Amino acid sequence: MDSEQPASRDVAIGVLCLDTSFTKIPGHIRNPCTFDFPVRYQVVAGATPERVVSQADPSLLEPFISAARELQAAGVAAITGACGFLVLFQQQLADAVDVPLYASSLIQLPMVHRMLRRDQSVGLLVARQSALTPRHLAAIGGESVPVCVAGMAEQPEFREVMLQGLRAELDAERLEREVIYEVERLARGNPAMGALVIECTDLVPFSHAIQARIGVPVFDIVTLTEMVYRSLTRRPFPSR
Repeated sequence: MDSEQPASRDVAIGVLCLDTSFTKIPGHIRNPCTFDFPVRYQVVAGATPERVVSQADPSLLEPFISAARELQAAGVAAITGACGFLVLFQQQLADAVDVPLYASSLIQLPMVHRMLRRDQSVGLLVARQSALTPRHLAAIGGESVPVCVAGMAEQPEFREVMLQGLRAELDAERLEREVIYEVERLARGNPAMGALVIECTDLVPFSHAIQARIGVPVFDIVTLTEMVYRSLTRRPFPSR
């Protein structure tokens, strides 16, 4: 191995985290077992789902910038976010640090669109459908992408635990049923949907079950994080 090439185990990804206390099950970006490489978490105090998702509170930008700079100072090689609605801060956050920063899984949307036929749409599974605006899509150049959207805010387990924070204990089986209900309804109503992008990081643990039910490519913050990590840890290919 090239002596100037860092060992993979020394390359860590930083994660900007919302201020939540519910159980993070495997598959969630805030569960270290989700990845086979190091991750470092930085919680932004006061960044509740209500303020980030429902209110799109601009006063949170500076705390997130400070947290991103702390992660950079700690030595992470790239930074991501634990909420897709942080896409509104994408450019400001990327401008604030000297390492790659991708605040949201939605960054994948234009790429996914280009992978599909022109008559196909991209499905979005989001925390709160009414909170997703054209401004969120424009932040990553996705304003012209044909999308169909399903939200989770009306599902009781998701609403009570993730959005309202009424309890810390998560009923994962109940939440999985809610997720499958929403994505199956989305797929039935949109037969031209060629792929799905999961905005909400809390729903990624169910990506396998989602794909098994609707049979399309599924993209999320974990697929994006794994891609970024691999881009930072390239190795020579075996010689023939």
